[in-house]
Amino acid sequence: MTKAMRIHETGAPDVMKWEDVELAEPGPGEIRVRQTAVGVNFIDAYFRDGTYPAPSLPFTPGKEGAGIVETVGEGVSDVRQGDRVAYASAEGSYAEHLIIAADKVVPIPDGIDDRTAAAMMLKGMTAEYLLNRTYKVGKDTTLLFHAAAGGVGLIAGQWARHLGATVIGTAGSAEKCELARANGYDHVINYREENFVERVAALTDGRKCDVVYDSVGKDTFDGSLDCVKRLGMLVSFGQSSGNVPPMAPAILGKKGSIFLTRPSLFNYTATRAELLDCADNLFAVVKSGAVKIDIGQTYPLSQAVQAHRDLQDRKTTGQTVLTID
Repeated sequence: MTKAMRIHETGAPDVMKWEDVELAEPGPGEIRVRQTAVGVNFIDAYFRDGTYPAPSLPFTPGKEGAGIVETVGEGVSDVRQGDRVAYASAEGSYAEHLIIAADKVVPIPDGIDDRTAAAMMLKGMTAEYLLNRTYKVGKDTTLLFHAAAGGVGLIAGQWARHLGATVIGTAGSAEKCELARANGYDHVINYREENFVERVAALTDGRKCDVVYDSVGKDTFDGSLDCVKRLGMLVSFGQSSGNVPPMAPAILGKKGSIFLTRPSLFNYTATRAELLDCADNLFAVVKSGAVKIDIGQTYPLSQAVQAHRDLQDRKTTGQTVLTID
């Protein structure tokens, strides 16, 4: 037997229960990973509370983590027992052991520890595709990134600065604004004290932004549209405040023929080559020192309920990691 967080009905954080589960064997093309660290992300809460439908009940939440390959299944050749691996597309990472397809994990390079790898896979690869693929950010780019002090935001701020962009962020407290400034942002707007649309217009002399990255959703979407320049792009990649209400496509024309996209990491890393390329770019920028991974808080895996409460109440900064002894 092994231990895992199980959800029998969707709802608030306390629907997660720490339970015994059977220790399964990997099938063909699969491996079993002895987990050492697990990353916490808003998508975990979306599945937990029912915003995203789970494939079945009960289920174990979690997409991201790192550990040691314990057993390999039939036909697995490029992953070996004892390898350190990380992943960002699991089903059920809130567990001491995980069965996962071998082609969904990546080797952790020397110089990066397991907690750092677990903390950055989903959020770091999200930043990678947002800045390098969804919109090609460069030295002539002016961008707005909501939730600048969150997990993706802190990585994206550093990375965008490394790429030479002018980086504007939003955050909800003076402390979070200061944290964002220390992680690459040229300007940070406290949305509780200032109107971010008016402030972006002032900061850009009315030119607005080439691209706006919005993971907040309902509370910021309309304002985000007003921060995009003519022919610019709004990237809606999450909804921490709730789903964006339905909108008529004609509004995009009225706002300046702007582009709207709703990307996901899983579509940008659908092939093995895409996954390895994305992960390699992330590992390289972290190992170079241009991007530092800030683990803001850790909890034992058995205390994932509290981790979700703190995430939901916006009490966390940087990356949140669940540890496994």
